Amino acid sequence: MRSLIFLLLVFIVLPAQAGPKIQHWETRNGMNVYFVPAKELPMVDIRVTFAAGSARDEGNAGIASFTNAMMAQGSDGMDTDAIAQAFENIGANFGRGALRDMAWFSLRTLSQPEYIVPALDTFAKVLWHPDFPKKDMERARKQVLLGLKAGEADPATIASKAWYKALYGDHPYGSPVSGTPETVEKFERQQLQDFYDKYYVARNGLIAMTGNITREKAEKVAEALSSGLKAGEPALPLPKVQPLTKSQEIKIPFPSKQAHVMIGQPGIERGNPDYYALYLGNHVLGGGGFTSRLVKEVRVKRGYAYSVYSYFLLMQEPGPLMIGLQTRGTQTEDAVKVTRETLENFMKAGPNDEEITASKRNITGGFPIRIASNGDIVEYLGLIGFYHLPLDYLDAFTGHIEAVNKQQIIDAYAKHVDPDKMITVIVGGEDA
Repeated sequence: MRSLIFLLLVFIVLPAQAGPKIQHWETRNGMNVYFVPAKELPMVDIRVTFAAGSARDEGNAGIASFTNAMMAQGSDGMDTDAIAQAFENIGANFGRGALRDMAWFSLRTLSQPEYIVPALDTFAKVLWHPDFPKKDMERARKQVLLGLKAGEADPATIASKAWYKALYGDHPYGSPVSGTPETVEKFERQQLQDFYDKYYVARNGLIAMTGNITREKAEKVAEALSSGLKAGEPALPLPKVQPLTKSQEIKIPFPSKQAHVMIGQPGIERGNPDYYALYLGNHVLGGGGFTSRLVKEVRVKRGYAYSVYSYFLLMQEPGPLMIGLQTRGTQTEDAVKVTRETLENFMKAGPNDEEITASKRNITGGFPIRIASNGDIVEYLGLIGFYHLPLDYLDAFTGHIEAVNKQQIIDAYAKHVDPDKMITVIVGGEDA
């Protein structure tokens, strides 16, 4: 295997270029790179993202998540302990994960050559040559199966799986990210290899990078990291999400005093121009903590729930508008009724001027904290690249929020939210 140590022998850290703007380019084999220099700390954060989430499972529920996990279990002859030890020896932090849209690997390391060069070398081995060793595969399979078994005794997990299935049906978003016992039991090594060969390719991924590194050296790192990946092709577009045609309430028995409730419907895709109006409106409705209407109506005034919330989860295709709460079984019907009424009243009249002003102040005032660390920035860079958002997304965010007015919120909710076509899942509450 070509070694990153050889490719990066010339790596010397120089002062980072000034400027907060996101820089973007492509490597020679077609991998997109998003970069922000940050010289304040002697660290480099890297996040490599692929369109390889569970939406690509293609009937083998859990194969994307399992492949992602197994890539760190053995690569280029190194077993999982050797990989972990290699990172630990130089104080580097390694991470990975898979959701519905994407899978990623992350690396944080000191920027001095004696740290970053071996860190990148091990990181590349995980990305380039996963072994999918049989022994480790069986151990990982048992761990996943134990997790799925534990989920069967967790009302929140039961509610989430049932809710996503009811919302999305046969669409890939309806498939459980971790799979099912039936599918996980049948995974074969060749299936993991085939999934890797198809989706872990340069043109289906991107590299996000920030830290104490110049543009010149960032280009060298990006070229080196992408050089061991096949060029491949981007993943095909996902099927369109179909809107709900009617409301449905699903009650799932579970021996608990508390009922777990999830209410919602498909909302908007990431990049939708109505996002800012919906985001600001949701801050008033259920995303603003104790100042939100749902908390005031459901918790403060009536004591039906300790926690109630709402948010839009954004994905490539319309992700869900989610409203969630827990309540005593004897109060479930009343709590759900008040929650629905609060949404309907909000949509009819919209937020008042005081609520809009307070929410704008809270969102714009707190936004700098959300991008305060290099870890936050590199995660945002990954999202911006993956969802093809404008390069000035971070700079322009607060301005977009400030520009939203009441009528835009009302119009956006009327366009994208239908209270008469909601899926409600209720798990438990029978032992109240």
